[in-house]
Amino acid sequence: MTGPRKLYVKSYGCQMNVYDSHRMADTLAPEGYAETATPDDADLIVLNTCHIREKAAEKVYSELGRMRVLKEAAAAQGRDVKIAVAGCVAQAEGEEIVRRAPTVDLVFGPQSYHRLPEMLARAERGKVVDTEFPAEDKFDHLAAPSREATRRRGVTAFVTVQEGCDKFCTFCVVPYTRGSEVSRPTAKIVAEAERLADAGVREIVLIGQNVNAWHGEDESGRASTLGRLLHRLSDIPGVARLRYTTSHPRDMDDSLIAAHRELPALMPQLHLPVQSGSDRILDAMNRKHTRAEYLAVIGRLRKARPDMAFTSDFIVGFPGETGSDFEDTLRLVSEVGYAGSFSFKYSPRPGTPAADMEQLPEDVKDERLQILQREIDRCQAAFNARCEGRTFDVLFDRIGRHPGQIVGRSPYLQPVQVMAPPSLIGEVAPVTVTEIGSNSLFATLNRAPAGALHFAAAEA
Repeated sequence: MTGPRKLYVKSYGCQMNVYDSHRMADTLAPEGYAETATPDDADLIVLNTCHIREKAAEKVYSELGRMRVLKEAAAAQGRDVKIAVAGCVAQAEGEEIVRRAPTVDLVFGPQSYHRLPEMLARAERGKVVDTEFPAEDKFDHLAAPSREATRRRGVTAFVTVQEGCDKFCTFCVVPYTRGSEVSRPTAKIVAEAERLADAGVREIVLIGQNVNAWHGEDESGRASTLGRLLHRLSDIPGVARLRYTTSHPRDMDDSLIAAHRELPALMPQLHLPVQSGSDRILDAMNRKHTRAEYLAVIGRLRKARPDMAFTSDFIVGFPGETGSDFEDTLRLVSEVGYAGSFSFKYSPRPGTPAADMEQLPEDVKDERLQILQREIDRCQAAFNARCEGRTFDVLFDRIGRHPGQIVGRSPYLQPVQVMAPPSLIGEVAPVTVTEIGSNSLFATLNRAPAGALHFAAAEA
């Protein structure tokens, strides 16, 4: 074979899958695979799937139909293409995927992809299904990305610090597809972050199914906290920004609150899912917190960092949700004043307790979702409007669509478009917001040195 083999990975769903997809590519690079942006010329196609959204498995089978056509066309040209299904749908469906889609060569779960080279060798002899939870830590067996691969992926990088979930919300499949909560040790996280910073990464986003449940060993062998880990990471030269996602309200401890108060690098934006504003529905969801407890966490964070902004997840139409329950959710959205949110109609996930509850009519779910989204859009527009005329730091990460324009992210993750030289990409610089667009902010570059954030959401 001339030249490297080509790898195409398509990620669905959360940031965890994006991270996993990158690590799959890193693991296969020493085996002679180079990433390609299209499946058309790939020798290995990996669909890295997510089981959270409605009809997730059906969407995967539909995509596999398109991949089958590519595989057959390649075979007609004498080229062998392998198709793999990875991630949470693979973990949940297992052998069923090979039965329904015989064109698939490999099926493996999110804890098994460190064994990809071995699985590919086995796939030369027949179908491979690997959905066991391995005893070994996959992170100990993954190849580190090259400096070139890291640079291609941009100035922001995800680092998985925690996987799995012990919460068992009644609507969620994650405990069954990702396993129980496991935390990586501090030393390994710091080493990965140092490699990323050395390759030019300026912003590190710590990720996990319940990232603030992280309790990995510190350098002295004792269980640590996410707050202390953030302090340690803030000392790495070159790391200008820190974030973490996704958090659970029950795991917001004192050290993490203190980190928001004490670390300028820790951005004042937090994704803190609540799912519902009704205590009755929160109990049915097994969220193990009340509306008042959630609002108390919001209050503690805003006291520590007055410019904090929040985003959330909401599920409407959960089994048993009444009009009154839904009104409680709308009131919560208004009370918090979210800067954004992800909102979904409840859809049953097979094998979860809520799937066996009495379901609401689809038209009720549709109506409530539209009403909720309008209220969230109103809050987001109000938050963005308060940015006009404000000055804050932006991390520039790419060239804009127009000549002379570059784009970055505000501390609150809003895209910010500025007329400035491309040499600023990878740098943090202060801007003043001059206009609010429908999907981004427009700003002018300040000539003064980058300093502290000036935008305080609490003022508005």
